[in-house]
Amino acid sequence: MISRREVLKGVVAGTAAFALSKVTGPMAWASGHGGHGEGKVVSPQEAIARLRTGNQRYVSMNRLSDPGVGPKAREPLTKGQWPYATILSCSDSRVPPELIFDEGLGRLFIVRVAGNMLAPALLGSIEYASLHSTSRLIMVMGHESCGAVGAAVHVAEHPGAKETPGINDIVNRLMPAVLKAQKDTGLHGKKLVEAAAKENVRMTVKQIADESEPLRKMQDKGKLKIVGGYYSLSTGKVDIWA
Repeated sequence: MISRREVLKGVVAGTAAFALSKVTGPMAWASGHGGHGEGKVVSPQEAIARLRTGNQRYVSMNRLSDPGVGPKAREPLTKGQWPYATILSCSDSRVPPELIFDEGLGRLFIVRVAGNMLAPALLGSIEYASLHSTSRLIMVMGHESCGAVGAAVHVAEHPGAKETPGINDIVNRLMPAVLKAQKDTGLHGKKLVEAAAKENVRMTVKQIADESEPLRKMQDKGKLKIVGGYYSLSTGKVDIWA
């Protein structure tokens, strides 16, 4: 079984070196460097407040008539982007972060993958948003009835079950959370899926800090916050663990 630390071992140093290096060329301009992004950074606390307020609007169906998706919003974004938060979320079609937080273009840096798990390229994407752009909040958002976590639970409870190589890779990355939740709670089936999905959020929050020295240093200095969150499909509410 592949552990999370083993998966990232050997690539972290290279990723961190890239993250700390001076950004030049197209990527710098795309992120709003060159003067465009000055004054657009908000604190982690303010970012959390914005997400909570937006989610409250979504839950109450009191959403903004235009959260910032029209021509007037698009034109400034041709010059750069200034997201205030990064969200690592599941690819599940029922969990679109921009809708859940009632936000417009250019405000949330979204990294989506089945099971909201971490892999080298995903960590690099998360680093980019904070080290070379304006995001000072990183949230790992799990959700109710996660199919990817359910697949990992199925494999844990039915040894020998096989999937495609791609799905097996996701399952292997989620398995540490499943096994820990299984050991800690003694649950099985759907109840284990929910416990494992929450454990996966907690482990991934820690993993980001453990595997990214630049982000960990920013968090230690109070310049960045890495938090967890959990989305309820039935209520639409996101509990932010901060």
